Amino acid sequence: MSRVAVITGGAGGLGQAFAQQLLADGWRVVLVDLPAALAAMTVEDDRVELALCDLTDEAAVAELCAGICARHPAIDLVIHNAGVTQIEMFANTSPASQRLVMEINHFGSVRIAAGLLEAVRAARGSHLAVSSVAGFAPLNRRTAYAASKHAMIGFFLSLATEEAAHGVQVTVAAPSFVSTNPGRYETGTAGIGRPGAATDGFDEMSADEAARIILNGWRRGRSFVPVGRVAWIAWILNRLSPGLYSWLMKRKIGA
Repeated sequence: MSRVAVITGGAGGLGQAFAQQLLADGWRVVLVDLPAALAAMTVEDDRVELALCDLTDEAAVAELCAGICARHPAIDLVIHNAGVTQIEMFANTSPASQRLVMEINHFGSVRIAAGLLEAVRAARGSHLAVSSVAGFAPLNRRTAYAASKHAMIGFFLSLATEEAAHGVQVTVAAPSFVSTNPGRYETGTAGIGRPGAATDGFDEMSADEAARIILNGWRRGRSFVPVGRVAWIAWILNRLSPGLYSWLMKRKIGA
């Protein structure tokens, strides 16, 4: 019987890369995303399910998870990949925009984790959370984004200590710049836009490469996976010399 993975942000570049690599290994995948994002997709593989949902809608997420669990009582892997970025100076943001980023990036993952908790336990499966370098180190012009990604890391590393008793693995991945939507930075409220479309990114990696590194780290049972050269340098440097890290980061990512 095929293993089952649920991937949030499944219509995006990184979500699609995860899906294709898992499908190549014989998995079934459930792609969760906004209706407009999934409507643009054509699916010809009967191992792929599309699940429409706004992760900021608590009732809709609960209904979504109940339906997935009814079809798949045991879920082997949940990839918490959905998210947005926000590139704007804090002085130009609003509390509402800060809350929206947190609702999508952090609480969306929390809602999915809660709704699929028992099904993942039944499979002795895994939660794989896609955070960011901004989840463990400062990143200029991204206060809300960094806050949401810090929250994700804290939540999932803490969840790992609880779920280990149920045979559940939790892995957190922290990519640097992944080019999932190059040239498509379409801003909405206070700089909120598509992930992977930053105009100030550098040393970017492809979605396929990032997915490969993340899945390899998860398969090896690692709890934390810095993804790519910049992420590893940031991880080490921020631990050894936070001041030097901040200076270098601001030189690369100016106001």
